[in-house]
Amino acid sequence: MIQLDGVSRTFSGRRGTVQALSGIDLQVDEGEFVAVVGRSGCGKSTLLRLVAGLLEPTGGKVRVNATRREIAMQFQRPALLPWRNVLSNVLFPVEIFGWKRKQHVAKARELLDTAGLAGFEKQMPHELSGGMQQRVSLCRALIQRPKVMLMDEPFSALDALTREELTVELQRIHARERTTTIFVTHSIDEAVLLADRVVVLSPRPGRIAEIVEIGVPRPRSLGQNEHTEELARCSARLHELLMQNTDETITQPAG
Repeated sequence: MIQLDGVSRTFSGRRGTVQALSGIDLQVDEGEFVAVVGRSGCGKSTLLRLVAGLLEPTGGKVRVNATRREIAMQFQRPALLPWRNVLSNVLFPVEIFGWKRKQHVAKARELLDTAGLAGFEKQMPHELSGGMQQRVSLCRALIQRPKVMLMDEPFSALDALTREELTVELQRIHARERTTTIFVTHSIDEAVLLADRVVVLSPRPGRIAEIVEIGVPRPRSLGQNEHTEELARCSARLHELLMQNTDETITQPAG
């Protein structure tokens, strides 16, 4: 579904040249959920924009088996239109693409129900909590039935409890929609709860330090359960990788 071969990206400006990413080799299969973690400035958001086609690589190739219209992005802020109610916000992409609104209303209501927002269709954005607004934003991205979902720290502005609630909702939505997803986050907890694999980027220039498999069945939670030990092991490995000295040699594993 998504293939990055030797991808690098350099930015040039008045203050010189900055290499954001270097030699990224990554394959994301159809329906897979991949999280990307790393320190600030390591190129996580740049990676998303390369996959979205918003940036061109300065080296290597990016291949995505989807058209621009089949790729959806969700950012840190929900950016809902304040003069539209919840249902109308979800249906906004339908209007942008020139599709028939009536044919998508049922799908919009279904997504809202899946996201725990049944009964809030007529509410205005200012009447919703931050977490509810972000759920509406997620439904708005999914209404176009994207093949690929790119999520850039969508929960970072929310409190810890709301973030945990949304990781549960997102697990449920992904299980139902099976959209190929790349999820950028600073949160190790979010990564281990949501992802099939977690890509750890080194400090700038971003290289793949390691890819950690999360072989725990869903739904997942951080509470006490039969998989607590395995989730803790994955979390500990991610902490270890992120705390490694930036001067260490980064080696990229095969595959």
